[in-house]
Amino acid sequence: MSHTIREQAKLLSRVRRLKGQMEAVERALEAERPCGEILQLLSSIRGALTGLTGEILEDHLQEHVLQAESEAARRQAVDEISDVLKTYLR
Repeated sequence: MSHTIREQAKLLSRVRRLKGQMEAVERALEAERPCGEILQLLSSIRGALTGLTGEILEDHLQEHVLQAESEAARRQAVDEISDVLKTYLR
């Protein structure tokens, strides 16, 4: 069983909180809130997204790299992480 399936409820809860945070930004913009307030909301979203990304990345490393069933599976998992990091660090 994949780590995203095993942890599905917890991960979905975090995604739903992120969605709520994005909706708070939308409401703040519509209400013409001060830019400092909006920046703070955006900063919170970035932190939450980074935390979620880190958690899934750590689980991916544990399950698909350290516990890989074969060297080919390990290589594939490392390649996936490499591709994600290239995109993430742009």
